[in-house]
Amino acid sequence: MADAAMIVKRKKVVGGDGHHGGAWKVAYADFVTAMMAFFLLMWLLNATSEEQRAGLAEYFDPRVPIAKISGGGTGAFGGDSMFSESTMSQNGTGASANTPMDNEQAKGDTGSMDRQADEGQAQELTELDNLFRGMTGESEAADALLQHIKTRVTDEGLVIELFDVDGQPLFRTGSAEPTPQMEALLAMVGGVARLVTNRIAITGHTDASPFAAGASYGNWELSTDRAQVSRRALAEAGIEAERMARVTGKADTEPAANAAADDPRNRRVQITLLRTGR
Repeated sequence: MADAAMIVKRKKVVGGDGHHGGAWKVAYADFVTAMMAFFLLMWLLNATSEEQRAGLAEYFDPRVPIAKISGGGTGAFGGDSMFSESTMSQNGTGASANTPMDNEQAKGDTGSMDRQADEGQAQELTELDNLFRGMTGESEAADALLQHIKTRVTDEGLVIELFDVDGQPLFRTGSAEPTPQMEALLAMVGGVARLVTNRIAITGHTDASPFAAGASYGNWELSTDRAQVSRRALAEAGIEAERMARVTGKADTEPAANAAADDPRNRRVQITLLRTGR
């Protein structure tokens, strides 16, 4: 009998991991994006102050009216400066130039004028501070001048304080004649002050050391004369006379913070770049 033909049947095995389309990839990407946004929001809430969060909420509040013209930036402490074109609304009204270039024009409307003005002032304050620091540290002479300077921001404006240190006075003893260090400091301050248009107040101070008994010239006259000498030096550095708001002398009535009555830091001149309206 002839051999029967052998038939082999191969069983096709179908796996459970067949193709199901790419929809799950889109869903997963959406999930990852949402989680990233969530953690970013959590970080922002932790990194911002209550005042900043209130400002953001106000910005997106549809009930808050939107100004047609941005406040942009009104210069350091409310004045205008060389940086105005990058911080003020550049539409020919808010900018320092009446006809700014096309690439400097503001695009669209913006939000709170006060908030933007504060941001502009903070930016220019930083720029002025950087300029001041950039004039020191380049030589031993500049480093020696740095120890005579202290700056701080107050409600009145930026206070630049020039004071004596031990063995290195800024004026001749008992007179209003400036030393070479004081002349260099006033030239430095004048160079920075020319970059803004804020008005300026100058106040002279002395320590409590009395003059000879019966003298007609005392600390009141001395502090006033030193302030006037500083005013004239700033004028020679290019500061316009109309920017001088006041020049006063306070003798020893307002000693430096945490300073004893005979501390050399009491012998100082304060030059203040005033905020607008001061």
